[in-house]
Amino acid sequence: MAKNMAKKNPAGKTAQTSAKSQATWGGRFSSGPAELMLRFSESVSFDHRLAPFDIAGSKAHSAMLAHVGLITARERDAIHAGLDAVLHEIQAGKFAWNTQLEDVHMNIEQALTARVPAAAKLHTARSRNDQVATDMRLWFKYSCAALGERIVQAQRTLLSLARRDGDVLIPGYTHLQRAQPVALAHHLFAWMEMLQRDRERLAVVADHANWSPLGSGAIAGTTLPIDREYTAVQLGFVDAKGRPRVTQNSMDTVADRDLFIEYATACALFGVHCSRIAEDLILWASAEFRFADLPDAFCTGSSLMPQKKNPDSCELLRGKSARLQGNLHTLLTLVKGLPLTYNRDLQEDKPPVFDSHDQTALCADVLAGTLAGTRINRDACAAAVADPALLATDLADYLVDRGVPFREAHHAVGAVVKLAEKLKLPLNELPTAEVKKLHPGYGDDWATVFDLERAMNKRRGTGMPGPAQIKKQLARWNKTLA
Repeated sequence: MAKNMAKKNPAGKTAQTSAKSQATWGGRFSSGPAELMLRFSESVSFDHRLAPFDIAGSKAHSAMLAHVGLITARERDAIHAGLDAVLHEIQAGKFAWNTQLEDVHMNIEQALTARVPAAAKLHTARSRNDQVATDMRLWFKYSCAALGERIVQAQRTLLSLARRDGDVLIPGYTHLQRAQPVALAHHLFAWMEMLQRDRERLAVVADHANWSPLGSGAIAGTTLPIDREYTAVQLGFVDAKGRPRVTQNSMDTVADRDLFIEYATACALFGVHCSRIAEDLILWASAEFRFADLPDAFCTGSSLMPQKKNPDSCELLRGKSARLQGNLHTLLTLVKGLPLTYNRDLQEDKPPVFDSHDQTALCADVLAGTLAGTRINRDACAAAVADPALLATDLADYLVDRGVPFREAHHAVGAVVKLAEKLKLPLNELPTAEVKKLHPGYGDDWATVFDLERAMNKRRGTGMPGPAQIKKQLARWNKTLA
């Protein structure tokens, strides 16, 4: 809830209204809405956070009105000065928001009109439909940049961990079963790739937001001689060459909520990535794995069991993922049955995206904080990766190198695994004579496969976990995140 939220304000204060009619559209009605309807329909309790963007849009719009001669330069300057004063009051926490004025737009306009009579002309050639569309596009551009920077900080923390402990080898897992050995850095860089895609998705959303809707009006524009390209430039809705980008269909402009859904999708996917990273960390910190120790500052204890150290930050990252997905589903359900163009249902589009912004920012910060304090248990990792079964596929490759078709080699190695289970021996300790009986492709040197250093050095291809590739990836991420 905004500071200084109020149902009423005395006349002459920063917001005003009439008890008999609604200030925005009251001319058509003989009486104002019921008190219950006011409480039901107001949005200023959550859309007040759009105030800086609303004021920026109003300054650009009034500048355009002066540019085309619909208001004078003196009126424009007075409106700009008044808007600056209102913004200062809002930022200082002294603005009294009035729920009877419904939303952020009318609160600001009424406060401005009380100060500057010329502000009565501000809404010329503008509807709240294109006004809020403009506010939200400006907000999406801001939010995508802000979240992108938060995610970068998490990536930089990951990079620091990779620099410090990336040489450690651990088992890689499929189906939560030990599969093949990988460098810890390779695993961390898998997380890094996820987060990089999240940043790229947010950049795409910001680009999609970078089209000016202002001037579309309620549905069909205006008969007045406005200049939409002028306001687009004023507000920064331009391409890489500084050319204005303006939406091309007024009906779609005021009805479109694709941006909201794309933004919520980007946040939900980031939440999924946080959840998967968190699950890995939870497993690694468990007594069964002991690969990592999570920082005390991001864990809690038990009210009953004094020995417990619970990975609460990671568990909450998993939980927040569900919340972010819920916001996406809310928006999809909200718009799926709406006819063109604007419908009041769309007022409910803002809480989900505002919450997605807040929770995504918080998750990125918590992820960075958790990773920064995580310590790797090298001994436990070494003990786990020493399991020779992790190199069973390398044994199949050994046979392939000796001319055995892979499917045949796969079965031949399966026979070795079965023999090891029967004799209750590690793969690399089986008698060579017994192994050679299983397939003619096995030579006396078959057990040389079970050398971790050899195994990692042979993984030289792009995207593989060998030391040469890890060095390249470190250099790549150092450059990307510099």
